[in-house]
Amino acid sequence: MSGNAVRLQAIKDVEAYVPPAVSFTAGETPGEVFGANVFSKAVMQKRLPKSVYRSVIATIDHAAPLDPLVADAVASAMKDWAMEKGATHYAHVFYPLTGLTAEKHDSFLEPAGDGSALAEFAGKTLTQGEPDASSFPSGGLRNTFEARGYTGWDVTSPAYVLESPNGNTLCIPTVFVSMNGDALDHKTPLLRSQQSMARHAERVLRLFGHATPDAVVSYCGAEQEYFLVDRHFFLGRPDLLNAGRTLFGAKPPKGQEFDDHYFGAIPERVLGYMLDTERELFKLGIPAKTRHNEVAPGQFEIAPMFERANVAADHQQLLMTTFKRIAQKHGMECLFHEKPFEGINGSGKHVNFSLGNATEGNLLLPGDTPHENAQFLVFCAAVIRAVHRYGGLLRASVASASNDHRLGANEAPPAIISIFLGDQLADVFDQVAKGGATSSKEKGTLMIGVDTLPVLPTDPGDRNRTSPFAFTGNRFEFRAPGSMQSVAGPMVTLNTIMAEALDHIATELETAVAAGTEFNAAVQKLLEEIITDHGAVVFNGDGYSEDWQVEAAARGLPDLRTTLDALPELISESAMELFSTYEVFSHREMHSRYEIGLEHYALSVGVEARLTLEIGTTSVLPAAVRHQTEVAQNLAALKAAGVDPDLSVLAEVSVPLAELRTALSALRTALAGDAGTSALEEARHAQDALLPAMAAVRAAADALEGVVADDLWPLPTYQEMLFVL
Repeated sequence: MSGNAVRLQAIKDVEAYVPPAVSFTAGETPGEVFGANVFSKAVMQKRLPKSVYRSVIATIDHAAPLDPLVADAVASAMKDWAMEKGATHYAHVFYPLTGLTAEKHDSFLEPAGDGSALAEFAGKTLTQGEPDASSFPSGGLRNTFEARGYTGWDVTSPAYVLESPNGNTLCIPTVFVSMNGDALDHKTPLLRSQQSMARHAERVLRLFGHATPDAVVSYCGAEQEYFLVDRHFFLGRPDLLNAGRTLFGAKPPKGQEFDDHYFGAIPERVLGYMLDTERELFKLGIPAKTRHNEVAPGQFEIAPMFERANVAADHQQLLMTTFKRIAQKHGMECLFHEKPFEGINGSGKHVNFSLGNATEGNLLLPGDTPHENAQFLVFCAAVIRAVHRYGGLLRASVASASNDHRLGANEAPPAIISIFLGDQLADVFDQVAKGGATSSKEKGTLMIGVDTLPVLPTDPGDRNRTSPFAFTGNRFEFRAPGSMQSVAGPMVTLNTIMAEALDHIATELETAVAAGTEFNAAVQKLLEEIITDHGAVVFNGDGYSEDWQVEAAARGLPDLRTTLDALPELISESAMELFSTYEVFSHREMHSRYEIGLEHYALSVGVEARLTLEIGTTSVLPAAVRHQTEVAQNLAALKAAGVDPDLSVLAEVSVPLAELRTALSALRTALAGDAGTSALEEARHAQDALLPAMAAVRAAADALEGVVADDLWPLPTYQEMLFVL
C-alpha cells in the first residue's frame, strides 16, 4: 500500500469513528462520584477507631509525627475498604527520577496451610516496600549492582483504588529512597522542602502575633496543556510514537493565525473524551475545574483547583496517566510533549503557587488594601527576594531537551526569570522603597456602553502572559514548567528558596525587635531593604521584546537559554549551600540531579537523532526519489513527443533531494562521531552536533513535502493530524 493510501485509509477510519459506550450512569451526579475511590478522611472516620483516626489526622493536617502504632489498624481498614471495591492487589506508587510514575503490585491473598488463601495486609506492609532500585536513574547515588531501595508510605497523600476492566488495585502513594536514605524520587525532597519552608513561615507568623500558628503548607494548582490526535495518524508517525514530537512536517496552509481555536466550541468527540476523563478524575478525588480549547489547533487545557503541593504532584502524575489511558479508549492519543508540532504553540504546565494554613488562610492574599496588609507584603517580599537570588535555580528546575523547544518563543515565557507584580502591587512596593506605602490603586468599574449588561468591576492590574513568574491576585503563577514534567521539581525549588527568604526575614525581624526596634518600624525597614536590593527582578513589561534582554542583562538577571546553560546552576556553590542548609538535598543528591539531567538530555536528543535518520532514510528519501523518477520520466516523454519540457519542475525536487542526501550523511556521521565519555560531553555533543544535523535533515524533508506528489508522501501531514479529529 502506498504512503498516500495509508493516509487516506487513516482519514476514512477517523470518519468512521464510533464513540465508546457512555460511562455515566443515569441519574449519577458529580457530587456522588467525587472521591468515591479515595481512602479519604471521611472514609477513615467511619472505619478507624477514634484514637487512630485522631492520630492520622494530626499527621495530615498539623504535620505531627506519624505514630507507628497506628499502622496495623489503618492497614486493616484500608484493605477491607479496597477489597469491598473489588481490589485484589495493592501497589506502592512512587515517582522515580524518570519523571514518570512507578508501581509494584502485590496480591492481598497469601496461601494458608490448609490449601486455601487468606487476605493479608499488615501495617509493616503498608508503611514500607522494597522495589528494585538498580534500574532507575540515580546519577551515581547507586551502582548497578546495588539494588536495594525502599518505598515509604506518605500518609499525607490519600490512598486510592485504581479501576481497570479486569480488576482493581489499591494504590498507596509513597516516597522512594536508597538504603542509605538518599532520595531516589521527586516526592522525598518535596516533603523535605515543604517541612523546611513551613518551619520558617511559622516563625514569621509568630512575629505577627499568631502565637501558635497551624502548620504552613505550600499549595499548587497546575494548568495542564495537551494535544489530541487520532491514533490512526499517531501510529503512522514513528516520531510521535517514539519521541512524542514530530521530527518532520511542513507548515500547513492554515495554522493558528486566525486565533479561531482558542476558547472555541469544544469538538463533540473531544468533549466526550473530556467528560470521560473528568469522571475518572473525580472518582480519584482530583478537583478538575476548568476545560477549554487552547491556542493551537488540536490543543486543549485542563486546570484543577489548588491542593497541597505533595498531593497536587501526585494528582498531576495520575492525571497524565488517566488522560493517556482514556484517550486510547476514544481512539485518540494524548500528547504531553512541550513541542509536538513545529510552528504552532507548544504546551506548558503553569504552576500556580501560594502558601497558607488552616488558621490564617492564604498568606499571599493582599486584601482590599495591600498597603495596610503588612503580613501579606512581607510574604510577597519573600517571594521577590527568593526569585531574585535564585532565578537560575528556578530556570534549572524546568530544564529539559523538550522544554528548550518552547521556552523563549512567543508562546511561552522567556528563559530570563523575572516577576510581574501588576500595577497595584508594583505601586505599593515603589512607595515602600521611598519610605512607606500610604495608598494603593483601587479597583474600578469597567465601562462597556451596553445598558443591559451588569456593572463589571476591574482588577487593579492587568495580567502578563510574557512573564515567567506573575502575581495574579492571590498567588504567583510560574509559567515556565513544561507540560510533560512533574510539578514536584519546580515546587521543591520554590519551597526551598522560600525557606531561605523566610528564614532571612524572621531572623532580621527577631534581631531588630530584640534590640528594641518597634515591630512595625522593623517591618518597614526590612521591606525597604528587600525591594531596594532585589527589586531588579520585578518587570511588568513585554518579556518577548529584544529590549528586555538588554535591560535584563544590565539588571544582572541570568539568561539561561538552554538546558545545558541552566543545569550547572544545580551544582553551584550557592545552590549546594542552600539545599544542604535547609536539609532538602545533600551535596551527593544535588550532583545526582545534575548528572541525571545531562543523561536525560543526551538520551532524548540521541533517540530523536536516530529516528530522524531512520525516517529520513527509509520513508522520506524513497518517496522523493520515486517522485523525481516520475517527473524525469514525464519530462523525457514530453521531449520525445517534441514538446519542450519545463526542467524547473525537476529542479524543484532535485535540489532539496540533494540537500536531504547531504544532510542525512552528515547526521549519520554525527551519530557515529566521538561523543566523549562523561555525561556532560555526551550532552554537549547532542546539543552542538546532533541538533543542527537533525535541523538540516528536517529543512530538506519539509521542503520536499511541499513538492512531492501527495500520493507518494508517506507520513500523515500536519493538516491531517491537527484538523481531522
